[in-house]
Amino acid sequence: MQLNPVTASLYDVSLTPLVESDREELRIAASDPALFRYWPRNMAADKWDENFDWMLKEQAAGRWILHTVRLSNGRLVGQTCYLAIRPEHKGVEIGGTWYAADVHGTQVNPACKLALLENAFACGAERVELKTDARNSRSRAAILKLGAAFEGIFRRHLLLPDGHWRDTAWFSILREEWPQVKAGLEARLVGR
Repeated sequence: MQLNPVTASLYDVSLTPLVESDREELRIAASDPALFRYWPRNMAADKWDENFDWMLKEQAAGRWILHTVRLSNGRLVGQTCYLAIRPEHKGVEIGGTWYAADVHGTQVNPACKLALLENAFACGAERVELKTDARNSRSRAAILKLGAAFEGIFRRHLLLPDGHWRDTAWFSILREEWPQVKAGLEARLVGR
């Protein structure tokens, strides 16, 4: 599996690989601290440059492939990533995802997931993982609505910046499940 970054525009949403020039615009989109309530990194506004630099380093090292998410009007509304890239096992995680609150429940998440999943399976993935804090009911519902299978909870999986131990809910989509998941995502998007 040789995973490539995604450059795609579909359903009034576009994804492009993260670059340094996205720093300030992404900072503005990330200004709501509630977006990062369940994140395993401290994403406070005064840590933005440190976090952005870290993301660029993860990308340069090949551990993450980060994408910015824009609406058709050009507004940057979030990011989504490939991470936990395991070419030797044909697996990858889609995560590091957040969107401005006003685009929650719109076409943004299903369009992004459609583009990322299509690319991952086209690049040879056999398994795509998604995970979230077990307390994050909105995210868990969105992942299930994509068509991913719930696999269970990893207890005390990550120590969060506030000292809370995160239990992580794991989900996956396998290659043989992809055609049905894809059809479901396309039907959702066409109906919008």
